[in-house]
Amino acid sequence: MVKKGIFISILLTLNSCATNQNYIESYQPKKTLDEKIGSMLMVGFMGTTAYKNSQICKDIRNYNLAGVILFDANPVNHKKAKNISSKNQVAKLTQQLQACSKDGKLLISVDQEGGRVQRLKSKYGFYGKFPKAKDVIGMSDAKVSRYYSDMGAELMSVGINYNLAPDVDLAINRRNHVIYQLGRSFGADPKQVVHYASIFMNAMHNNGVLTALKHFPGHGSSLGDTHKGFVDVTHLWQRKELEPYRLLAKSNTIDSVMVAHVFNKKLDSRYPATLSKKVVTGLLRNKFGFNGVVITDDLQMGAINKRYGLKNTLKLAINAGDDILLFGNQLSVKSMVTTRTLVNNIKSLLRKKEIKLSDIEASNRRVEDLKAKLF
Repeated sequence: MVKKGIFISILLTLNSCATNQNYIESYQPKKTLDEKIGSMLMVGFMGTTAYKNSQICKDIRNYNLAGVILFDANPVNHKKAKNISSKNQVAKLTQQLQACSKDGKLLISVDQEGGRVQRLKSKYGFYGKFPKAKDVIGMSDAKVSRYYSDMGAELMSVGINYNLAPDVDLAINRRNHVIYQLGRSFGADPKQVVHYASIFMNAMHNNGVLTALKHFPGHGSSLGDTHKGFVDVTHLWQRKELEPYRLLAKSNTIDSVMVAHVFNKKLDSRYPATLSKKVVTGLLRNKFGFNGVVITDDLQMGAINKRYGLKNTLKLAINAGDDILLFGNQLSVKSMVTTRTLVNNIKSLLRKKEIKLSDIEASNRRVEDLKAKLF
């Protein structure tokens, strides 16, 4: 039998815990509307530094941006670096960027798959020789794991915490020059692709780096390049291209999924995957049960930019169920857009009731859950 004094002590302790929890919850800073919208945005910017008075720092601070994406190539001046010029410079840049954020968990992303797709190159002082996906297939799992562990360690050593990889597209179309011919795929067998993708993700996670499976619902069968324009995969796409996502969707290993701009009449007769509620919410979330973050491919790619206006793109992407809207400000000087413009367009859509605040808030929760995984 519990003594009366002990019982009272337990009650007081429980009451104190509850009070403290209520205190914490009541004093947590509330997000403004601008911050809720900004928490859905990942943007590219010009600059190898991010001092307090820089535009990117102001945007991170004022809009609580979900993240930024770094590039080496400069679309404005090819003789200068955009964001990456050396290891020490990148490490300092990421520290400055995090100092601009409120929680120190800004998502700082890069495309680092290996092979042709690695932004951290040897000429900047990085390793720069990580193999493409096609070349790791013949290696032992231990060797593959070492390669990707080294990649993850290098990313974290300079403060990059979000790798927009691995590519889980299937190598099923030899004429595909954006996936197959670049050797970006782990093969044509979905189970084999899942195997190597899992090694990749585990290696990143062991180094504190988040990942994004791409490009849902499958880019391996395509002939065109969504960077340049509209790509219709309706007659080439195979249902097995969904298998890597189906097999991994309910596992704890997936941090996020990047959705592609491919148009597939079999899945949605009207919109490309990125802007399709049938694909993002209906297929990936409802059918496959994925509850994590969905990030768009760069919304300034030709497949989107040449067919949909900015406001319409934002409306469709949010209504589709995308959580992070990526604007790399990389592909065309003419298509570059400011964070303020993006936020104001989304606020206009809210005023006109073309999108719902509840959808933005749901995306915010998923992004916060993703950030919570960071060390």
